[in-house]
Amino acid sequence: MTRRVTMVAAGILGVVLTGCGADGPTGERLRGDGPLRVTERWSSCADEAPVTGMLPAGATDAPALPLLDDTFTPVAAVLCGQQVQRRPDGGREVVATERRAGEVTALVAALRLPDEPRYEGPCTLEMVIPPWLALLDQQGRWVRPGIPVGPCGKPRTEVIEALDRLSTTIVATRPVQEIESSEAAAAGCAQHWADLVATQVATGGRTGPVSGPPPYADRIVLRLCVYQVPERERGSGKPAGDFAYGRILTPDQAEAVTGALAATGPVAECAAHAGRFAVLRPARGPGADVYVELDGCRRVLVSAPDGSTSLGQAAPALAGLLAG
Repeated sequence: MTRRVTMVAAGILGVVLTGCGADGPTGERLRGDGPLRVTERWSSCADEAPVTGMLPAGATDAPALPLLDDTFTPVAAVLCGQQVQRRPDGGREVVATERRAGEVTALVAALRLPDEPRYEGPCTLEMVIPPWLALLDQQGRWVRPGIPVGPCGKPRTEVIEALDRLSTTIVATRPVQEIESSEAAAAGCAQHWADLVATQVATGGRTGPVSGPPPYADRIVLRLCVYQVPERERGSGKPAGDFAYGRILTPDQAEAVTGALAATGPVAECAAHAGRFAVLRPARGPGADVYVELDGCRRVLVSAPDGSTSLGQAAPALAGLLAG
């Protein structure tokens, strides 16, 4: 597979660079002035840039590395990164990628540019993280070059453009983290979901009593998603659950569930933490989201499309209708 490489905005990966390019937050120089460290033989991204969290190790080091000089002659580039891909079974996962580029003339020219003088005025706030980059020479030796920065401490425009035009081929991938199981994908459910019943109760949000069944149309198609709350999350104030099972309810099941919801009563005093909760949503079109604690206090939270919420006590039959 061949593709072009684009600079990655840090906000996408939840990472913010510390410092400001070649200059630190108080103006001290972070850029190393010594020669680049030359390593005799390239191994792999798995060895040289193992993934830690959502980035390769050392991914934010580029502003401090020495810049490329004319003592090293690159003939190829390796870029270590990650991407999200869907598996044949329908699940999605983060995979670490190793990409190679064989035509690096423009990139090398951009990397040999100097840092531009630091601009003392206001700069835009977005942070940009270049890919983890290694350059290889004819003998197979490699270096990690620094990335020249512009007046605001971000990579120079020439580097961004050269990376954007770089044609690469994926030579290796490896799974890093599953983000959606095949079972969740097949059920049409998210892999993780917030337990809004517990959150609403813990935060004391404004919630009225459940006054009847959610305003679903007759014979509506309902999707059921059930989540298991890890022990460490229970009682945290903002617990979240992991997907356990899910399905589309048959018309008869949806009718029975709607009838049980109509029997929701006033919420009872209770301090137990639920280990499982269900989310009911229309499979097509707008409608209320209904959260049901399947154990613990067995409360029901109805979240209407207009943002209003109501809380009540589940009828005894409801949990059985939602069982796996």
